Amino acid sequence: MNYLIIGAGGIGCYYGARLQRAGHSVSYVARGDNLKAMQKNGLQVKHPDIDFLEKVEVFSIHELVKNKDCSYYDLIILTTKSGSTFSILEYLRDWLDTATTPFLSLQNGVDNESLISDVVGIKRTLGGLAVRIGGHIVSPGKIEAKGEAQIIIGYWPNTKDSAIEHNKFLVALADELNSASIPTKISLDIKYELWRKLLINNGVNPLSALTGLDTKALTCHPVLTDYVYLMMKEVASVAKVDNVILSQVDIDEMYHIICSFDAIKTSMLVDKEKGRTLELDSICGAVLQRASMLGVETPITKLVNSLLMLQNGNK
Repeated sequence: MNYLIIGAGGIGCYYGARLQRAGHSVSYVARGDNLKAMQKNGLQVKHPDIDFLEKVEVFSIHELVKNKDCSYYDLIILTTKSGSTFSILEYLRDWLDTATTPFLSLQNGVDNESLISDVVGIKRTLGGLAVRIGGHIVSPGKIEAKGEAQIIIGYWPNTKDSAIEHNKFLVALADELNSASIPTKISLDIKYELWRKLLINNGVNPLSALTGLDTKALTCHPVLTDYVYLMMKEVASVAKVDNVILSQVDIDEMYHIICSFDAIKTSMLVDKEKGRTLELDSICGAVLQRASMLGVETPITKLVNSLLMLQNGNK
């Protein structure tokens, strides 16, 4: 298959390396020094289970539109920060309209798929999440990653009412990913799965950025681990705005999962250390927006979000 990965960061490059190693054609969209390094030196990905250093086909987003037809690709995978989703889709709108290529989000948050479906249509929109993976750019063109790096995919907002031919594509895609050593499962209700991941993201990402602690140090802390749990409960309290019910079982299961993680620096902590804009809108912001709609209180998420905004100069 021919894959396009938009967002050549830790997550996108790890999965891209896996796909290339399995013999698939992969193009990457990158920018800045990372783009220059990948064009000149190739891509290096280090993971306990893979050591990858190869030449890659990589473009700026402007070069992509100029040099490639959308119809060339069998799947487009978006792995950028959620704050970039809208602007990327708007820039690519006309290019995307020339084909029927499916579009998969592997991003944080619960709002990306709605933006994608507004541009390419619901039949081309796949929701997805990367599970048990930490991956970061350590220097331009060089990625370090760890974890089992599983993927959950499904048609947005669910697969229950999708046509048979669409389900066949999803099964074939999952087979391709599993064959490339990317453990993949299909969800019949991807919106629910995305909200379950938001339980973890809201529980640890903001607190890790605020405290400087990795996931293991955070969940093992005698006080902070309780606040991880409480911030997860606040997510569950607002999910019904999106017609998703997160039960006590969901909260406890995801809390157990994050407590069993290896020590991983969250993406928000890495962004803070590097002085980059934090994904507050797509994580805390998603919770606070829906809390406002419901008229319910989410005081811990509100406090942590406000403190991070102050620390990060409102970036």
